Amino acid sequence: MPAPATPLPPTGLLVVQPLRRRHCAGCRRGPLPMLVLEDGAPRCLDCADLGHLVFLPRGDTALTRRSREESTLSVVVVRFNRRKGRYERQGVLVEEAGLARAEARCLADAEARRRRRARDARWRAARDARFTQAFAAEILRLFPACPADRAREIAAHASVRGSGRVGRSAAGRALSEGAVVSAVVASVRHLDTPYDRLLMSGVPRHTARGRIMPGVETVLRRWGWVAGIGSAGA
Repeated sequence: MPAPATPLPPTGLLVVQPLRRRHCAGCRRGPLPMLVLEDGAPRCLDCADLGHLVFLPRGDTALTRRSREESTLSVVVVRFNRRKGRYERQGVLVEEAGLARAEARCLADAEARRRRRARDARWRAARDARFTQAFAAEILRLFPACPADRAREIAAHASVRGSGRVGRSAAGRALSEGAVVSAVVASVRHLDTPYDRLLMSGVPRHTARGRIMPGVETVLRRWGWVAGIGSAGA
């Protein structure tokens, strides 16, 4: 005795992707990649008056929704999942003209999103440039003899978006004195002292910092810093 057929989900007109070879009960064509069951008999899409529709696979929710909005007739396509014991949606059949209109709408939205991202990027870049200028100005206020190019270099390095450097911290964004001085000290430590070479030779970090402290202090005083090396955080 054959196993009873698994009922289709009661969601109106459906097209099925069969798991086994089926032929149309009307025109006898087959095997059918898709079929409609009418009174239990398989019908090809042409015999079911659905041959003018095109298949849109699932995956793009916006395109699917808009294709159905733009189509006078649309049909859900399902396939039975033996492992899960249920029918699963595979996509929809929609009118070709409706799909074209839906694709145009989605492309317009994508272009609008692209323009918005470009505007946002320009706005962030302008804001970052203003912040970098303010950071450099604060460096020159605290270190009036620091070369202007070096101040801009320090500010640009410290304020790179997403870098996690001191300029992107809450204190850095507020242009606190401690954050600005820390950025200057870090630059001097790496560029004006043998600190990096000491680290590469295996000297522990705290020991290396102690050795280069007089050199850092010399540069900071030359740039006009008067608060002392302790408050500079070397």
